[in-house]
Amino acid sequence: MKRKIPVNMELFLTFARIGLFTFGGGYAMLSIIESICVEQKNWITHEEMMNIAVIAESTPGPVAINCATYVGYKKGKLPGAVLATLGVVIPSFVIIFAISSFLEEFLEITWIAHAFQGIKIAVGILILDAALKMIRKMEKKPLQVGILLVSFAVLMAVNVWKLHLSVMVLMLFAAFVSVAFFLADKGRGKEGRA
Repeated sequence: MKRKIPVNMELFLTFARIGLFTFGGGYAMLSIIESICVEQKNWITHEEMMNIAVIAESTPGPVAINCATYVGYKKGKLPGAVLATLGVVIPSFVIIFAISSFLEEFLEITWIAHAFQGIKIAVGILILDAALKMIRKMEKKPLQVGILLVSFAVLMAVNVWKLHLSVMVLMLFAAFVSVAFFLADKGRGKEGRA
């Protein structure tokens, strides 16, 4: 008979594994967090994962840490949040601390430099995978699709022509448009009832 691990220990070990084997930061981790927390363990729903990603991007701090904290709190309250957060942070901290001790010598090794080039490509694919999963599963309402397409076009223009535009400005604009449409729709609903 298999012994059941306490939920807080399972949170720590799960997020430590995510932190240990994921390169590229929070966006690259989103796909793996969703795969483990939504599909394998059923700790959260896909809708919650979408909301976590939006909130984690909008609040201070790395996306993966914010996601780990939310999932940990949902499953194990404050101790779960602390352990999930520590789990995702400790592996990266230990690896970066070890590498930084001899970074110049480390990057001079040819095969390691080539490995990092390959990792950059893999990180890009992980980020694209997370984005495509979210797009496929989002509700296809005209406003949401419009904001998605306009945001994508603006970000492409910013990158192609090397313009200086903060992503935060784009996020605030998208939030403003969404709230404006919500209030207009709510106002129309009141007029219809009058």
